[in-house]
Amino acid sequence: MEQKRTTSGSVKISVGVIRTIVQNVLAEMDGVHSLAAHGAQKEAIGISLDAEVAVIDIAVNLCYGCRIKEVAGQIQRRVKDAVQDMTGMAVSQVNVLIADIRE
Repeated sequence: MEQKRTTSGSVKISVGVIRTIVQNVLAEMDGVHSLAAHGAQKEAIGISLDAEVAVIDIAVNLCYGCRIKEVAGQIQRRVKDAVQDMTGMAVSQVNVLIADIRE
C-alpha cells in the first residue's frame, strides 16, 4: 500500500486500486481479448511498489489478427498514463506478456 503525506493527513493507495485501474484500461482496449493467469501466483496483474514508484506486470491474451507489437505498446502507454494520472504515483515500467492469441 502506497502512502502519501499531505498537510491534512495521509492518503493510502492500495494495490487493489491500481489493479482495478489496469483492468478498466484493458477492458476498453481493442485487440485485448482477456487477462491471462501467469506465474507462480497465477495472477494476470502483478504490482510492486517501492518508494512511490510502481512496476506493473500484465499477462494478456490478445485477439487473433491484431498487431501484437502495436497493442502491447498501447497497453504500456495507456496503463502508465492512467495509473499516474489517477494516483499521482510514478510508474517506472509496464511489462506486458502476451500469453496467447484467441479468436
